[in-house]
Amino acid sequence: MSASQTSSSDVPADVPTLLVKIFGKDRPGITAGLFDTLAAYSVDVVDIEQVVTRGRMVLCALVTEPPPGLEGDLRATVHSWAESMKMQAEIISGLGDNRPRGLGRSLVTVLGHPLTAEATAAIAARITKTGGNIDRIFRLAKYPVTAVEFAVSGVETEPLRTALVTDAARLGIDVAVVAAGLYRRAQRLVVMDVDSTLIQDEVIELFAAHAGCEDKVAEVTASAMRGELDFEQSLHARVALLEGLDVSVVDKVRSEVRLTPGARTLIRTLKRLGYQVGVVSGGFTQVTDDLKERLGLDFAHANTLEIVDGRLTGKVTGEIVDRAGKARLLRRFAAEAGVPLSQTVAIGDGANDLDMLNAAGLGVAFNAKPVVREAAHAAVNVPFLDTVLYLLGITREEVEAADTLDIV
Repeated sequence: MSASQTSSSDVPADVPTLLVKIFGKDRPGITAGLFDTLAAYSVDVVDIEQVVTRGRMVLCALVTEPPPGLEGDLRATVHSWAESMKMQAEIISGLGDNRPRGLGRSLVTVLGHPLTAEATAAIAARITKTGGNIDRIFRLAKYPVTAVEFAVSGVETEPLRTALVTDAARLGIDVAVVAAGLYRRAQRLVVMDVDSTLIQDEVIELFAAHAGCEDKVAEVTASAMRGELDFEQSLHARVALLEGLDVSVVDKVRSEVRLTPGARTLIRTLKRLGYQVGVVSGGFTQVTDDLKERLGLDFAHANTLEIVDGRLTGKVTGEIVDRAGKARLLRRFAAEAGVPLSQTVAIGDGANDLDMLNAAGLGVAFNAKPVVREAAHAAVNVPFLDTVLYLLGITREEVEAADTLDIV
């Protein structure tokens, strides 16, 4: 049984206790029936855990030893009750409560599409080799990916993360390791990159298609995202190619933007749970302002295309949003939201997102370039943006509950 479960009393290590295990087909009334049976013997509940998998229940109750002379009767009565319920029972004598958990508490989220037995075995073995103990395993989701969470103790978060992230790339799965604690549910600000993260497109390439220079812009964009070019210089070079475009193109580009699968679900769920959500982009306010309104975002900041006399001038105005600028905006949003930086989540895919990902409490590389995956706290390599929710410990059931509400 997991030491993380409910405990009603602090039982000394030398006090006799009984572990009562009930297993069989799940049905209503099993838990109530077991404890009603145990109540006749004046035992105290030390710990409880119940798991149901594909309709089969395992119910464990750790209880104090009954008064002298009654243990045999308790055992016979529990077995008789279990048989009447078409269940099986096992009762194991022992001393005290669960072993104290080791120092260092982490939550390891594993995403697989599919999640193979081989990958699961490798992750479990690596946790053991780092000195960690798996206290509990819980499934967060079964689609669009399989997501499970391991509660681990006995090893500090950073070395555990380093070991598991290395294995994850080889095994073709995604792994996120965060420190356990109340702060995980208190992460109240999520900030995303836009191009190739919130949306499937590169906005400047959509503009370039209308200017007839898509190939030239795409080449410069790719080099910038790989970190081979200075972002600000590449931005000015690409925007210069748009000079003379009619302002009517802005509306056309807005209509062409494609949200990443799961984007609406991600935002809807976060908003329902009380998170604030923002975007920062090396793209343009002409698109991000529209996304902010459509999706109900709390914050949005990007570069601004200069428009004079109804045409794009080939220049940008105002503060440039580059790699350092994204991190600066994350800090600004956090201050405005009243959220400590340690309780923020940043999501991005390119080299110009690295400072933001590293500054956040949890930096998530989403279908990112190799240099970004290696530097981020966690990586997601499936095409569904809402899988980020599982890294925050949000279950598929909570996601579906949010889907029933029209809050975006």
